This record gives sequence, structure tokens and C-alpha cells, in this order.
Amino acid sequence: MTAEVWFYHLERTGLDQALPELLEKTLQRGWKAIVRSAVPERVEHLDGWLWSYRDDSFLPHAPADEPGAGRQPILITTGFENPNAADALFLVDGAEPGDLAGYQRCVVLFDGGDEAQLGLARAQWSRVKAEGHPVSYWKQQARGWEKQA
Repeated sequence: MTAEVWFYHLERTGLDQALPELLEKTLQRGWKAIVRSAVPERVEHLDGWLWSYRDDSFLPHAPADEPGAGRQPILITTGFENPNAADALFLVDGAEPGDLAGYQRCVVLFDGGDEAQLGLARAQWSRVKAEGHPVSYWKQQARGWEKQA
């Protein structure tokens, strides 16, 4: 099966607000997830943030380099491995998708106010589409995410 690739254009909120919501929806589907960043510092930040982003909730997760990380429903990493057999791959900070075999969905989150991230997202769109992956584009609107393409 070919992974779907969904592009999420962040305009109204930042990554810290959008990512937990998307991860919650992923877990509700019964899926596991990997969050891949191109920036090692982001792994440390997200590890702390996902424990405390909302008072009444947390997302069970671990950095991929911790012992037993493969048992976690959500892993945060800069690497290309899939030790928890994740169904969904989330790419942040311009991380590259690599081989999408084994994933049901890849979600690319990019900051609409950052020209470098916009350019990279456009290049990734062209590349994954040329590889035969179904792609869609989601944009933040006042009432939530809206599929644009």
C-alpha cells in the first residue's frame, strides 16, 4: 500500500498547538506515530511539551533513543527508523520523509510564515507526488483545518 501524504500549512497556530491535536486523532484511530524533526533540539522540546501541553491530557511518547522506546505509541526522533511500527509519520522542521514503506500516512507540517519551509514543502510535494503517493493539502482556517487540494 502506498502511503498518503498530507501537507498541513500552519498559519493560525504554531507547531506546538497543531501537533498534539493531530497526534491525538492518530491515536484515536488506533495508530502509532513517529514525529521526525530535522532539528535535534526539537526532539527534546517536544518530549517535554507533549507531557504538559494540556492540563487534562498527555500523549504517551518517548524519544526514540530511550530504552523500550519501541513499545511507545509515539516516538520523537531525527532518525529514519520505525522501531514502534508506526502507521503515521509526522515531519517537522523540514525533515525529509525517506522511505515511506510501512506507513499508512505521512503528515508534513510547515510554517506558512517561513519562506524556506514553504519552498521545502513545495519541493517535497512535487517529489512524493512524482513517486506515486496520493497527496493532499490542508490549510488552517478560522473554523479549523480545511482540505484545499
